[in-house]
Amino acid sequence: MGGLAAICVVVMVYGLLAKRLDKTFLTAPMVFLGLGVVLEQAGLVSRDRAHALLDPIAEVALIVLLFLDAAQTDLKALRQQNVWPARMLLVGLPLAIVIGTFVAWTIMPGMGLALAALAAAILSPTDAALGQAVVTNPDVPERSRRALTVESGMNDGLALPIILMLASVAAMEMSHSPGEWLVFGIKQISFGILAGIGLGTLGGLALLKAKDLDTTSDTTEGIAALALAGGTYLISSMIGGNGFIAAFVSGLCFGHVVGGRCKFVFEFTESEGQILAWLAFLLIGGALVPHAVANLTWPMLALILLSLFVVRPLAIWLSLMGTDAKPISKLFFGWFGPRGLATALFALIVLEELPPEVGESVLSMAVNAVWISALLHGATAGIGGRWYGRKMAQIEASDEQPQERRQEQPQEQTETTALNS
Repeated sequence: MGGLAAICVVVMVYGLLAKRLDKTFLTAPMVFLGLGVVLEQAGLVSRDRAHALLDPIAEVALIVLLFLDAAQTDLKALRQQNVWPARMLLVGLPLAIVIGTFVAWTIMPGMGLALAALAAAILSPTDAALGQAVVTNPDVPERSRRALTVESGMNDGLALPIILMLASVAAMEMSHSPGEWLVFGIKQISFGILAGIGLGTLGGLALLKAKDLDTTSDTTEGIAALALAGGTYLISSMIGGNGFIAAFVSGLCFGHVVGGRCKFVFEFTESEGQILAWLAFLLIGGALVPHAVANLTWPMLALILLSLFVVRPLAIWLSLMGTDAKPISKLFFGWFGPRGLATALFALIVLEELPPEVGESVLSMAVNAVWISALLHGATAGIGGRWYGRKMAQIEASDEQPQERRQEQPQEQTETTALNS
């Protein structure tokens, strides 16, 4: 009871002070991760009970957020206009996994190539919740904010099939029935994609028909969208596919068909979706962080820091080569790729497929990456966003001056010609 009371008090206080706290180094993930650790260490929350709650809540949060993040993506605009996020997703994400695999294998050669690739893939997705302080900062140019928002909303869904396949390959290396694991991984991905396409498209068409017939409302269509996300997950799991992949693909198809006509998709992520994310961070702090810190080794710490400071920045820089992104923008995008819910939850998903000691090591790595990223990116979000905004304003001002001079030169030449004549 005492733990629940403390949680309610902190949630209320944070909700009342959120606008002011957004201007400080404190972010919601930092607050709730820390709260979970404090409550567990104080004995107000049982680690076993928090762990029991974490699995279902983490699954629900991941299903809903994967579906809604995907549903908000304008695929046509992403393909035609948003060059930066498209490059970061289609080039930067694979590069981060490849470079991260080399780094992990170099630091921990005993883990094997498949396990090193799995660790790199789990560390590659970024978190929209941890990046809120940047993408809502008015000092950051709108195009940069949009690029980071689209990337963080999409990269977890794109990384998930890779993570599942690598988990199957890693399990295959450690088991005596490699063919069985490979078939399992292929079925999970392919059936999940097919279920997502079919159910997401049908759900979108059904919503449009209901809106045309005026048989639904903003409130009830939101409930229907959540039911579609959950139903897609369950049906995909029943036919042997991966429910999380299905939820993401279903969201993509649903959003493409509906085309922005479902207000709930955008509003839920900003309100109720935040509660799910806060609760998941709280449970991760109480159930996983103390154990993960106890298992933190120097090679693991080196891998996490290199992933944050070297792997992603290098991958993003290379992916944006040939675009109009300024060098400072490439550095900014490379740094503000915080690891959060997806990293921890993906590690929990693959935990069952790996041998216990290997799975625990992967989970500890992921959870340590989450709290370290929460501290580093949370502490630099406000300062970094303001600094980047000032620098971009200076660059844009200096770029405009030569254009103004070029526009003045023809006018001066015309006046000179007129005087001579």
